[in-house]
Amino acid sequence: MDGDAAERPVSVLVAEALAGDHRSWNAIVERYTPLVLSVVRRQRLSSADAEDVVQVVWLRLVEHLRDVRDPRALPRYIVQTATHECYRLFGARRHVVLVDPMGPGLPERDDAPEVDSRMLATERQEKLLAALADLPDRQRALLLLFLEDPPPSYEEISRRLDMPIGSIGPTRARALARLREVADVLALR
Repeated sequence: MDGDAAERPVSVLVAEALAGDHRSWNAIVERYTPLVLSVVRRQRLSSADAEDVVQVVWLRLVEHLRDVRDPRALPRYIVQTATHECYRLFGARRHVVLVDPMGPGLPERDDAPEVDSRMLATERQEKLLAALADLPDRQRALLLLFLEDPPPSYEEISRRLDMPIGSIGPTRARALARLREVADVLALR
């Protein structure tokens, strides 16, 4: 992604893409492809199925980009579309369980609460990834460095991001503030 597109807000990219700017559309795809892939990977699809889901997500976005009321919510739309397409794919392949009518029937299922809590945790993680994906590249890279265990020193961060040490704290604060704004839009809280 060119540096200019990386820093532009998603609302600007969406407006330009709607006006026919292919570079802005490509910037949207490049910015949010990692988000789509994170949703698809979590579903453990085959490579072919994963590619199909990714293509369908971008097709749906092209079809419905004008319907997105708040472009800042685009990551949420992408996550929901990718998740829906994965579930649609699973539903199309649902297996039929044969039961002997003279037998004891189906076994009791006791995994529902575990499945529900896993689904909620996955949904929350996808929303957080969507919020991170909406940050400018430099801010996202900085926050991701702080997630390393152990976090690198300011000197190491300065070297890795080619950022003055004095800029790290303020950049981190701006990134967290922006992440909170995006989280509010995505109803992460």
